[in-house]
Amino acid sequence: MSVEKGSAEKKRKESSASPAKRRHGVVSKKERNASYKHHMKQLQSELSPAQRTFSKFIHNPVVEKTSEAVGSTVARPNAILAGAVVAFFLVLAVYLVSKFYGYTLSGFETIGAFIVGWILGMLYDFFKVMVTGKKA
Repeated sequence: MSVEKGSAEKKRKESSASPAKRRHGVVSKKERNASYKHHMKQLQSELSPAQRTFSKFIHNPVVEKTSEAVGSTVARPNAILAGAVVAFFLVLAVYLVSKFYGYTLSGFETIGAFIVGWILGMLYDFFKVMVTGKKA
C-alpha cells in the first residue's frame, strides 16, 4: 500500500464520520427527525417489498401516535398480564363447577374473566402510581 493511498483513505474516513461524532451540544428536533427519516429509508431499502410496505405503514406518524396512546392507556402490560392470569384461573374454576353440576358454558366466561382481570390490573397500576408517584 502506497503512502498516497493511505493518506487518501484517512481523509475519506474522516470525512465519512457521522455528524453526531463531529458536533457537540444539543441535537435539535429538526436534526433528530432528519436523522430518523434517513435511517428509516436506509433500513427499509434492505427489506423485501412486502416488509417495506408494512414498515412504511407502521412507521406512519399517525399510526405511531395512535399506537403510543393505546399502549400507554389501554394496553398496559400489567393489565394484560392480570387479565390473562385471572381469566385462566376464573375460567378453570367456572368450568370445574359447571362440569360438576352439569351446566353448559356460554363462551363469554373467558372474555368476562379477562375483562375483570384487566380492570384489576389497571387498578393495580393506578394505585401503584398514586402511592409511589412513578409510572415505571
